[in-house]
Amino acid sequence: MSNPPDLIRLMYVEDEPDIRIVAEIALAQVAGFTVKVCPNGTEALASINEFEPQLILLDVMMPGMDGPQILKKIQTLPAFSTTPVVFITAKAQAEEIEKLKNLGAQDVITKPFNPMTLGDDIRTIWRAYHESKQ
Repeated sequence: MSNPPDLIRLMYVEDEPDIRIVAEIALAQVAGFTVKVCPNGTEALASINEFEPQLILLDVMMPGMDGPQILKKIQTLPAFSTTPVVFITAKAQAEEIEKLKNLGAQDVITKPFNPMTLGDDIRTIWRAYHESKQ
């Protein structure tokens, strides 16, 4: 089994400013990722080609375009149709998680997340994604 490529570039789409700040610190400073944080799906889709994220984190509930709608749009982009997407949500009931995975999400992280372990959690998801592709 070959090792997955290093995960370097993450995009996180989150409408809540406080969560964006905590996530950016957790992902960039604590975990060492290159992070693009977007306040909404419109900005995420506008910058996805330039940033080329290897993994995308999506808040589920956002005004305008919600996480599942953004995921559907990403899946139509040939360059990103297989990019793993992870939802971050406070609604963590089993049926909700199952519904999100059925939409094509690789995994679901529950809010509030632990900023100190968020990077490791994402690396674990990244490895599982690559193992499932082998």
